[in-house]
Amino acid sequence: MKIDKLKEKLNKYENIPLSEIDINEVDEITDIKVSKRKSSNDRILDFLNTVKNPYVFKHNGKLIKIGFSDTDKTADDCLTNVLRNLYK
Repeated sequence: MKIDKLKEKLNKYENIPLSEIDINEVDEITDIKVSKRKSSNDRILDFLNTVKNPYVFKHNGKLIKIGFSDTDKTADDCLTNVLRNLYK
């Protein structure tokens, strides 16, 4: 999928509330397969090309919505901070 199409897909799904999402139209996260042998950029592109909605998936019958903040912190920084606070 071309970059323009991926951007369009991201913009389309970014702000849809969970209340407007049909659980039957959402990917089960455990069914999504992405090669671990590829670079991180290629894995991200594979994921975005594979899933129907890159912001919402289901796990054990529950809808999960992910979001991103406009910040310089990485996901690793955030997870490390959470773990530090949990295990003080």
